[in-house]
Amino acid sequence: MSTAPWREWRRPTKPEAAVFVSGVVSMGLEILAGRMIAPQFGSSIYTWGSIIGVFLAALSYGYHRGGKQAAARATNERMARAFLLTAAYVAGLVVAGDLLLRSTAGFPLPSRFASLPAVALLFGPPTYLLGFVSPYAAELSTKRDLGEASGHVYALGTVGSIVGAFATTYALIPAFGIDQIAFVFGALSVATAVGLYLPDVGRDRAAASGAVAAVLVVALAGGAAGITVEGRVVHESQTPYQELRVVDSVDTRTLYLDGQRHSAMDLEEPYRHVFDYTRYFHLPLLMTGDVDRVLFVGGGGFTGPKRFVRDYPNVTVDVAEIDPEVVSTAKEYFSLEESDRLNVYTEGGRQFLRETNRTYDLVVLDAYRKDKVPFQLTTVEFMRLASDRLDDDGVLFANLISAPTGPASEFYRAEYRTMRRVFPQVYGFPTAGGGIVQNVEVVATKNATRLTEAELLARNDRRDVGVNLSREIRSYRSPPPTDGVPVLRDDHAPVDSLLDPMVGQRYVIQETEPNATADATTPASVAATGPPTQVARESDGSAPPSARAVRSG
Repeated sequence: MSTAPWREWRRPTKPEAAVFVSGVVSMGLEILAGRMIAPQFGSSIYTWGSIIGVFLAALSYGYHRGGKQAAARATNERMARAFLLTAAYVAGLVVAGDLLLRSTAGFPLPSRFASLPAVALLFGPPTYLLGFVSPYAAELSTKRDLGEASGHVYALGTVGSIVGAFATTYALIPAFGIDQIAFVFGALSVATAVGLYLPDVGRDRAAASGAVAAVLVVALAGGAAGITVEGRVVHESQTPYQELRVVDSVDTRTLYLDGQRHSAMDLEEPYRHVFDYTRYFHLPLLMTGDVDRVLFVGGGGFTGPKRFVRDYPNVTVDVAEIDPEVVSTAKEYFSLEESDRLNVYTEGGRQFLRETNRTYDLVVLDAYRKDKVPFQLTTVEFMRLASDRLDDDGVLFANLISAPTGPASEFYRAEYRTMRRVFPQVYGFPTAGGGIVQNVEVVATKNATRLTEAELLARNDRRDVGVNLSREIRSYRSPPPTDGVPVLRDDHAPVDSLLDPMVGQRYVIQETEPNATADATTPASVAATGPPTQVARESDGSAPPSARAVRSG
């Protein structure tokens, strides 16, 4: 058998190597686009559809234009220029990507298409430029037959795309931040341009390549300064699941996941409830008897688990957090310490519940975001699994992000309807009031007797659960209308469609006021996308933690 084809792959020509690199860079940028766009527009199916569509359109237009010019203009030098221009644009993304992203957020488009201008502006031009490479390389190919040349070139480009996809996903994103990854693709483009110029680089070509390389380095240095509008970045990384940042502002440390505030900790009082919704985690303790074991699905900054372990000496807390980087970040920056009463498992919540043989008095679902909801944690099948893992008087608590009423309430109402298919009683507690997008706490019980607001207030007076919940109880709402929303099932859970009405709306997180007593705590409304204010201090006005126990009464 002839070894000629193997030699061709082992010794690619300069145009063939350029095609391979163009595939690596274009696919790498496409995956990186998802991480850059998500903080502003989320990572729903509509966002990814826009990304894929824009990249395909830009490449196609580049193929078209390059193909028309290839016969007369295809040279290694012109391909090198395409790579240098791509690298220069990537440097611009490092410097001004966030500004460009925010500037496109106000376009008057339907929510499903909101991310389209941003994707086109940020990634259309460099992808278009890379589209010129393949037709130029086909024209410069040493293959005699046009079909063979085209097939060989596009095979190389596809192999490059495969390498770019795997390298970005499994190597670059877990190890580096967005700016560093963009720098890698820019530097690779410059190196390819220099390789195409060799051996006759010349003064002008060397100057152009050096200038673009210098711009990349300056952009990386400026982009890595560690200062944002939210505060000082003390840690950031790209995990396999999301972009993660830890930001300090005044005396508050905040965990951002894909650009959204997820958890906060007072640096002077690490156990204080900074975000008001975390106080509601204690509400189920008024709806059941003795609580011995609690499961949190989703860790974040571990506000709830840490507080439960501190306040309730008889309670053991398990946490299922799918992202190992979130766990390690919580240990380093949010005072998380594992113990025989606080166990952390790095696996998905549904997988953990399916595999464990334990039962729980309380399961807290804290893994939902405004734009990104793991649908497998929303369905009837999951609710049945959770019910099976709860004791006879167990309680399921879900921290949803939705509006309680109006068009943006579809997700809340669908989840409420879904829970009612499994649990005898379901309660809703909006945390901010009105019809704005906010944290809506949904509590489902296996006890068929429905508790009234007055009964919960009476239990709050009798029991000591470490937090005076009178204000939280008064956010009690009647069951929402569920006509027009689906029951979520494993084979049909249109979560993205249900979240769609919230795109472009402000998500408001409540914070506690400074030095407020438990009876007079008034939360401060703060838009989740805005800069954090100085975090309030809160006093529960209750007994020392060591004296508290979770008892029925």
